[in-house]
Amino acid sequence: MKKLFLFLLIAFTFIACGDECYNAPQPIVFKFVDANDENLIANGTLSSYSIQEENQGNIQLTKTTDNMIILENVGAYNGTKHYTFTSNIKAFDFSIQSSEFKGGCDGYQINKLTFTGIEIDVKDENGYYKIVLE
Repeated sequence: MKKLFLFLLIAFTFIACGDECYNAPQPIVFKFVDANDENLIANGTLSSYSIQEENQGNIQLTKTTDNMIILENVGAYNGTKHYTFTSNIKAFDFSIQSSEFKGGCDGYQINKLTFTGIEIDVKDENGYYKIVLE
């Protein structure tokens, strides 16, 4: 029993000390709906869409099982980057401001997401952004 306890204590010490860790930014998730709150991807109205980073090319997008879109690999930088969403319905611009994570691990955090350019209704729904496209 003493040997097991000693082994666990040593193992915990090596695991807790010296390992580097990384905090990735929280994911950004968009849900596109119409004025009646009907999901536009689920009903087939929003059939083509893409997001481009200013001067950098397309952003990888992942469609979830509940017909939302996850923006992959955004926010891992210091500063503000600008993006353009284009689709068969509407286009709009937005920017993401992020900074280094101030904690025990290295990483980044997204501080602010700002939609610009056109009149769109966006609501932060605690975990995703609901965007009304008409």
